[in-house]
Amino acid sequence: MSKPFIELPTLTLKALFENSIESYGDKLAMRVVDEEGMSYAEFGAKVKEVQSMLLDYGVRKGDKVAIYSTNTPNWPVVYFAVTTMGAVIVPILPDFHTSEAMHIAEHAECKAAFVSQKLFETMLDEIQPPEMNLLVVLDDLTILEKLSTRSKVEKVMQKGGDQLNKAMEKLGKDSYEVGEEDLAAIIYTSGTTGSSKGVMLTHKNLTFDASAGQYLVDIFPEDRFLSILPLAHTYECTVGMIIPILNGASIHYITKPPTPSILIKAMGKVHPTFMLSVPLVIEKIYKNKIQPNFQKNFLIRSLYAVPFVRKKLNKIAGKKLMETFGGEIKFFGVGGGGISPHVEFFLREAEFPYCIGYGLTETAPLLAGTNPSLTKYKAIGPIIPGVEAELRDKNADGSGTLWVKGANIMRGYYKDPEKTAEVIDENGWFNTEDIGYFDEDGYFFMSGRAKNIIVGASGKNIYPEQIEAAINAHELVADSLVYDDNGTLAARIYLDPEKLGAYFGVTSKSETKMQEKIQKLLEEIRLGVNENVSSFSRIRKVIEQREEFVKTPTKKIKRYLYVEAKKK
Repeated sequence: MSKPFIELPTLTLKALFENSIESYGDKLAMRVVDEEGMSYAEFGAKVKEVQSMLLDYGVRKGDKVAIYSTNTPNWPVVYFAVTTMGAVIVPILPDFHTSEAMHIAEHAECKAAFVSQKLFETMLDEIQPPEMNLLVVLDDLTILEKLSTRSKVEKVMQKGGDQLNKAMEKLGKDSYEVGEEDLAAIIYTSGTTGSSKGVMLTHKNLTFDASAGQYLVDIFPEDRFLSILPLAHTYECTVGMIIPILNGASIHYITKPPTPSILIKAMGKVHPTFMLSVPLVIEKIYKNKIQPNFQKNFLIRSLYAVPFVRKKLNKIAGKKLMETFGGEIKFFGVGGGGISPHVEFFLREAEFPYCIGYGLTETAPLLAGTNPSLTKYKAIGPIIPGVEAELRDKNADGSGTLWVKGANIMRGYYKDPEKTAEVIDENGWFNTEDIGYFDEDGYFFMSGRAKNIIVGASGKNIYPEQIEAAINAHELVADSLVYDDNGTLAARIYLDPEKLGAYFGVTSKSETKMQEKIQKLLEEIRLGVNENVSSFSRIRKVIEQREEFVKTPTKKIKRYLYVEAKKK
């Protein structure tokens, strides 16, 4: 049965929030796994309490409020308290170093900050931004009085008497008037190309994008979302928080890092129907838990090579995977990067309900996607309704740079009109800097990032992401990076330390012998990959990456740290 489309009076987070509190009052809104949760009615009451606190400390419409914390039910409480009173939320990724977080708070001129207890303890020696009036421990919403200026506000009000008191009350009322074009959030990207940029998203950007999710899949109040990605990332924030709240579903948080054991326990207790992930999570599950079963011995490897047997084995493995995920998953969304074709092929034959979403922080973030029942191999899906898309600077094969225009496109980069002008043209079209093409059904196929393209000796474009996917399919490879090394196509390969030890028997080998074996293995990987890529995309050199690659919160390698350093 299809769910009725939820119509909001205005495309604001305030309208969305008020509709949900009124419609789903007694339904479970959110909780930490194994703990008592809060209903939508309790969620609404708590939001009002935080708003009262913010008003007491002088936070008004348009003022910036930072939130620097891991996931917890109080995170969405603060998010909606800030945005629905007309102030601007500044989510800061918990992965950011304390000095980076303080720099962001200062750059955004935040008047208040909500920080988790654990992260607060690491920032005691940092200098508080001069504009900040209020610092709160998010875990229990404890106000740190010594860092606030409330006493100053109270003294001024005593001197000013009733006249100033009335003025303050008026300011408080005005703070609740929220328009579609009002700024709702400034999200500082971790970026894979260098310094962070503050993406300005309006109420319309976020609410339009959340509403568009209703075209892709039906979500009911009975649905359960298990949240494992940081809420400060716009992918989890919009798709994993705003969308379920719009539809009255419940959100379940885990307080520890989502290691396989923690995740499996949580899934067994929550029995989630919806989950969002980055490719690395499902790729690790496949390579560590599923693939080894198909490589056990010569007989199984031989049988797995027979198509109809492989399909049966994959289907059996798919049922076990469903059980691991709690048995009720109906939507496993993969975003934040491209999934390995090898892993996706398994998910299709396993009949696991996956789908791939695509977007950027600058697009709030969803741009394209589809329902798990309508996926295509290696495709993302159609552009979401209400957004225009076109390909510019097309290649001979029809691939081009994707430009988009719609209500989900950011206002621009905070305090940076020059960078804004570089990506948004005079007609409002935004350059995603992603290369791809559309098929006859309107599905978008992404080839890679424009800035990552390598022009080969023959003049043809080489997409490193596609070669990396082929390298990463090897059972002993944890990650890889393909780049241009002075005209030579090279790859840095990080081998899985645990598997490598078991494979070679590290303890019984000298360092020299071990390196000889590793070099031989890398050469085998290089030759194997070259058999499966175009002649102009063949790797000429492989290098062992001794340490894990530095990554963004969505587990993409920060390429600039390696490619730019090599160029220099």
